[in-house]
Amino acid sequence: MSAAPSGLLQADIAVVGAGPAGLAAAVAAAEAGAAVAVVDAGTQPGGQFWRHRPENVEPQPDGKGHHGWRTYLDLRSRFDSARHQGRITYLPGQQVWMAEEAGAGFRLRTTPTAGVACPGSGKSDGARTVVARRLVLCPGGYDRQLPVPGWDLPGVMAAGGIQAFIKGNGALPGQRFIIAGTGPFLLPVAAGIAESGGQVLAVLESSSPAAWLPHLKAAAGVPGKALEGAEYAAVFARHRIPYRIRTIVTEVLGHSSACGVRTAKADGNGRPRPGTERVYQNVDVVGFGWGFTPQMELPLSLGVETRLDADGSLVGVVNERQESSVPGLFLAGEVTGVGGASLAVLEGITAGASAAAGPDSPVELPALRAMARHRRFADAMHRAHPVPGAWQSWLTSDTIVCRCEEVTAGEITEAREDLGAHDSRTLKSFTRAGMGWCQGRVCGFAAACLGAGPDALPAAASLSSAAKRPLAAPVGIGELAALTTTDD
Repeated sequence: MSAAPSGLLQADIAVVGAGPAGLAAAVAAAEAGAAVAVVDAGTQPGGQFWRHRPENVEPQPDGKGHHGWRTYLDLRSRFDSARHQGRITYLPGQQVWMAEEAGAGFRLRTTPTAGVACPGSGKSDGARTVVARRLVLCPGGYDRQLPVPGWDLPGVMAAGGIQAFIKGNGALPGQRFIIAGTGPFLLPVAAGIAESGGQVLAVLESSSPAAWLPHLKAAAGVPGKALEGAEYAAVFARHRIPYRIRTIVTEVLGHSSACGVRTAKADGNGRPRPGTERVYQNVDVVGFGWGFTPQMELPLSLGVETRLDADGSLVGVVNERQESSVPGLFLAGEVTGVGGASLAVLEGITAGASAAAGPDSPVELPALRAMARHRRFADAMHRAHPVPGAWQSWLTSDTIVCRCEEVTAGEITEAREDLGAHDSRTLKSFTRAGMGWCQGRVCGFAAACLGAGPDALPAAASLSSAAKRPLAAPVGIGELAALTTTDD
């Protein structure tokens, strides 16, 4: 490992992200003898899935509310050991704002994560440049959101945001919650709220358990998921949490903040059924979760081959070694398809070991079989809990879609029908949707769906244009001005 000249770090392998996939990749590569640099936007290892209170506040977290905590403790122990031995250099509180091929390897330019202070230091290190022969990208994902009238009110959060708030702060963002959307992730969010002392008025699932019937074989291949489901069912029973299937939120109620929701039963396509409306009042927080969107900025900037996954997400294509179409560039975790932490760890181990071993290294058969089982389960999950095809029927013309630029559903529909704006880039040009602070990370999928038309999912090219950005993270003008061309 080399760190000269000042601000430049050289390594055999660079890993971006320190969640389940990134931790596993870094450990596997270091234990194979490689010098590893890990760049992490967070302040401590664990990512979103194993997010926990700051370790300078709680040095030995007990893992309450986490699944796979033993796996985390094992990986963390090996990670810390490799750091102590000088085989891993960890750069917390750093975001990669540009990744590029450089000679026979890759160059990452980083900047301190906005608003982040690293435990024990009071601040993040300054901007860094990391150069490595091989690169493993494990950037994770974020909550996919669908707009609904009133979703822009204070008190409306992503389901993952609620969970992150509880894990990171040891406190609740409110007391009375409605959790709505689709997919198994709603269960741990609601359970975490109840176990932390909050009241969950209802969990509203747009799909139905019957949707799993064609996929029982895939579900049986990962029996641990059924055990997790049983644990959540016990929590729901203990706290008397209502679980409503085929039910959606049609409107968030309130003026200055969310205070209730209007719901309705929905058909198999997500269309509200007349006469089934119900109102929940005295609500503090409404949490929405419609699955996850992979963070594709860095893979796309390096030109990886992509495809549409079963849930409509744009993901990177990899071979059995987790290597992308770009030689020396490996992908693991959500960027190859949202499939949960267990699959992310398996992919991370494979990616890290393959990156350290060289281009012709084989992958052990048990690992391949385990990843295949988890991928079949993930595919079944996406098909059993799809984004409702008729979700656009929930909107009114004045429903805000892009909250940064206050672009409405009516404006996007008008641009599609009158101006031929059917893809994300054209919609951005005509309506400014996705042009604000979040750069389409919140509204990108929904805007792309609206551009594609009613009951339609966006094409890969439209999603790619929404996620492709010259700068993958906010960076200061001074850092751009200070760039030189002499650090190849």
